[in-house]
Amino acid sequence: MTPDQEPRAAADRPDRGTGAERPLRAHARRNREKLVAAARAAFTAADDTVPLDGIAREAGVGIGTLYRHFPTREALVEAVYAAELDDVTAGAAALLEELPPDRALRAWMERYAAFVATKRSMLNTLHIARASGRLATPATRERITAAIGTMLAEGARAGTLRADVAPDDVTAMLLGVFLSTAADDEAERTRRLLDLVVDALRPPGSS
Repeated sequence: MTPDQEPRAAADRPDRGTGAERPLRAHARRNREKLVAAARAAFTAADDTVPLDGIAREAGVGIGTLYRHFPTREALVEAVYAAELDDVTAGAAALLEELPPDRALRAWMERYAAFVATKRSMLNTLHIARASGRLATPATRERITAAIGTMLAEGARAGTLRADVAPDDVTAMLLGVFLSTAADDEAERTRRLLDLVVDALRPPGSS
């Protein structure tokens, strides 16, 4: 039996985790976090065909532990996607505490670009999960746009970003950048385009 075939057998194990069970113990929670972190790195570097036993090995756990937490590849991909989305949306507030709003927005765009790259590598599995009804479509665009809106509002108050820009228009601009550079995979070109987006969001006459 190959690693990708094993979830069917794992589903019959009485110790398999389910959403209805009590909260994970500290050790189990750490294992789950390590698995998600290893999967995030693997999917970003390659794609969602990465062998699951390789992910378990990178996390320092056995393949049985992986299947107790994530009985299918789709379950693991969904967990990675949720973690990535949480990180990128929460990152807006964290950056605003460290940087002026216009610089925080530019730094956040780099994090958003990394999220899009990771999501792109998992698209096939995500599509399968959504088509089967096991994964509800998350409000990804709404959450991204809300994060952008927070930074635009702070920038408008500080006078470093325009006050007349709709957050969803910025989301559309960023998606256009990522779509236009997806085939080239040119990080430098993406950075130049993101710089242009931020320049367009600054008030006229500002440096």
